[in-house]
Amino acid sequence: MEKLFNSILDQSTYEAAKVDLKTFLICTGVAILLGIVIALSYAIKNNNCSRNFIISIATLPVVVEVVILLVNSLTTGIAIAGLFNLVRYRSIPGNSREITNVFMATVAGVTVGTGYIAYAVLFSIIVVAVNFVVSCTSLGKESSRVKTLRITVPESLDFEGIFDDIFDKYTTSREVIRIKTTNMGSLYQISYNIKLKSGVSEKEMIDEIRVRNGNLDIVSTKPEQNANML
Repeated sequence: MEKLFNSILDQSTYEAAKVDLKTFLICTGVAILLGIVIALSYAIKNNNCSRNFIISIATLPVVVEVVILLVNSLTTGIAIAGLFNLVRYRSIPGNSREITNVFMATVAGVTVGTGYIAYAVLFSIIVVAVNFVVSCTSLGKESSRVKTLRITVPESLDFEGIFDDIFDKYTTSREVIRIKTTNMGSLYQISYNIKLKSGVSEKEMIDEIRVRNGNLDIVSTKPEQNANML
């Protein structure tokens, strides 16, 4: 049983960077399989994932594996793999879940590249299972009562505290997260993070706010926050 978790690479062969075709095909095949499994596990419970990101996750393990496998030593391989940090594979910073999946794919590739096939498979199974179980629970999910409310008011209106009584009536908490001018400075846009009370009508709250802000734009969206960012 212990031999199953030993590296399939001979140390002397590995240090000399001479890998036979059979070993290369086995390691590469496993890395591709693990990349696909990790990519699919991410996509199943994430409706907002991009196709480019899924492809990147699926191919990352085999890229790292080949780098580690074919260089002169593990130290050199890790140094070369570190160069990937200099390349931005996305134009938009990823959230914590995406970054975690990038690390998962990288670790799987490094593990396969050093010949520890069984460890790579075991690692991927454990992490994918944990991700799937946590994704199926309500842990960390946003409440439908938590909103970001953007209220536009005219420049002439003293907006400080003007909506407090309305928020006291309909919300359990509110926080101003942004105030900015718009329309050449003739309007203000105030953004609040709010949590609605149970059973209240969001429409009624917005209708009361419209009376105060002169029937200008009011936008209710999912909360703005950095909880997903590392």
